Amino acid sequence: MIRVENLVRKFGDFTAVDHISFQVGQGEIFAFLGPNGAGKTTTIKMLTTLLRPTSGTLQIDGLDPAAHPHEVRKRFGIVFQDPSLDQDMTAYENMELHGVFYHVPRKLRVERIELLLRLFELWERRNEQVKLFSGGMKRRLEIARGLLHTPKIVFLDEPTLGLDPQTRNQLWSHVKKLNQTEGVTVFLTTHYMDEADRVAQRIAIIDHGKIVAQGSPQELKQQTGKDSLEEAFLAFTGSTIRDESANVSHDQLKAMARMWGNRR
Repeated sequence: MIRVENLVRKFGDFTAVDHISFQVGQGEIFAFLGPNGAGKTTTIKMLTTLLRPTSGTLQIDGLDPAAHPHEVRKRFGIVFQDPSLDQDMTAYENMELHGVFYHVPRKLRVERIELLLRLFELWERRNEQVKLFSGGMKRRLEIARGLLHTPKIVFLDEPTLGLDPQTRNQLWSHVKKLNQTEGVTVFLTTHYMDEADRVAQRIAIIDHGKIVAQGSPQELKQQTGKDSLEEAFLAFTGSTIRDESANVSHDQLKAMARMWGNRR
């Protein structure tokens, strides 16, 4: 479903993603992990047509995102770290608008909205404005919205950031159920290692723009001789606190900002 080979992305003379390769199978739950500034977000932006690679190849369901951006966008849903719901609209209206944007036929749209809002336990609150929702309810709604057009892949970028353990657990239960019933491929990032250990079937760890490890949670623990995925993660990436701009010069940061701005 996702194929990445020798993918590179440079900003001036700074290499954010450095010849990475990995594959994600159809219906797989795949975790893409790394410290701050490791290259995760840059990789996701390339996978989701927001940024062109400097070199290398990538495919989404057999299509090149750079060559076929519109067709690729139909095949995935995405939930970014930053909130993207219209706070003044109701939950149902947010879902309805998304369905219209993706040209989901009205009959199917109505059926999918009810199915997903019930699955994510939001049906009884469908006519309330989103600004009245808790943080956990908003995240559930964002994920439900991202799945409305029946995508083959859903990208979840830190979907449980800031949520309490009970809400995190509930949200992943919903995602896993949808993965099993609809066969949707899940590509996720998270800093909660317990989530990745419990949810993901396979994991890739990126550090300083390079893939430093790949395998199942159990395989990564065996490779490092550690009992937990968090300990294995630290063994692969070190324990030094990272800053996203730590190794980037002022000129490089300005070049990156200009390039991101041109993509908006």
